[in-house]
Amino acid sequence: VLPSILDISSDLVKHIGDGELLHHLGITLSRVFITFVITMLIGILIGILMGISKRIDDIFDFILILGLNVPALVTIVICYIWFGLTDFAALLAVILNKVPIVVVNIREGTKSIEQKYLKLAQVYKVSKKETFFKVFLPQIYPYIMASTRLSLSLIWKIVLVVELLGRSDGIGFKISMFFQFFNITSILAYSFAFIFVILLIENYILKPIENKISAWK
Repeated sequence: VLPSILDISSDLVKHIGDGELLHHLGITLSRVFITFVITMLIGILIGILMGISKRIDDIFDFILILGLNVPALVTIVICYIWFGLTDFAALLAVILNKVPIVVVNIREGTKSIEQKYLKLAQVYKVSKKETFFKVFLPQIYPYIMASTRLSLSLIWKIVLVVELLGRSDGIGFKISMFFQFFNITSILAYSFAFIFVILLIENYILKPIENKISAWK
């Protein structure tokens, strides 16, 4: 029922050797990267605006709740129906589904910042640009990093679902093919390959960035 580590490892080496795994892995990673960057940029911007303005918060609050509770599968299917089985529809579905999660985290982080530091910057007539980057932004760095890890872990999973349902390439597509042949060994081999890449990103990209931006403490 469950293949051994040896079987999975040999299957992984075989797929890497024929170049197929690396090809599909690269396609999936590109989709993850595009959706992740756009999701974070939109989420951080809207989250900050909602955190500092009660009026904007009231306007977008209902849409935010709606976005948080619409199932990812519904968003994916609707985007595919509206825009066809295209990469644009696939990426849009992931972005629409994950932006609300980032917005919620950043909004709460913005609301919890210490106002006394901002008032101190005003007293010493610090420019608005410096106040934003050196006083305001550092206080929400922990929330940005938490959102980064959470959105990355969720986005790659949703990208696989998107590929499984409507794309002809990527890790998700290959998993759907292996599923049709009940090939559990290859399913796990492809999954472990992608998880390994995510672990590398966490240890060699996210952690160094987090250490650097939290050095001010």
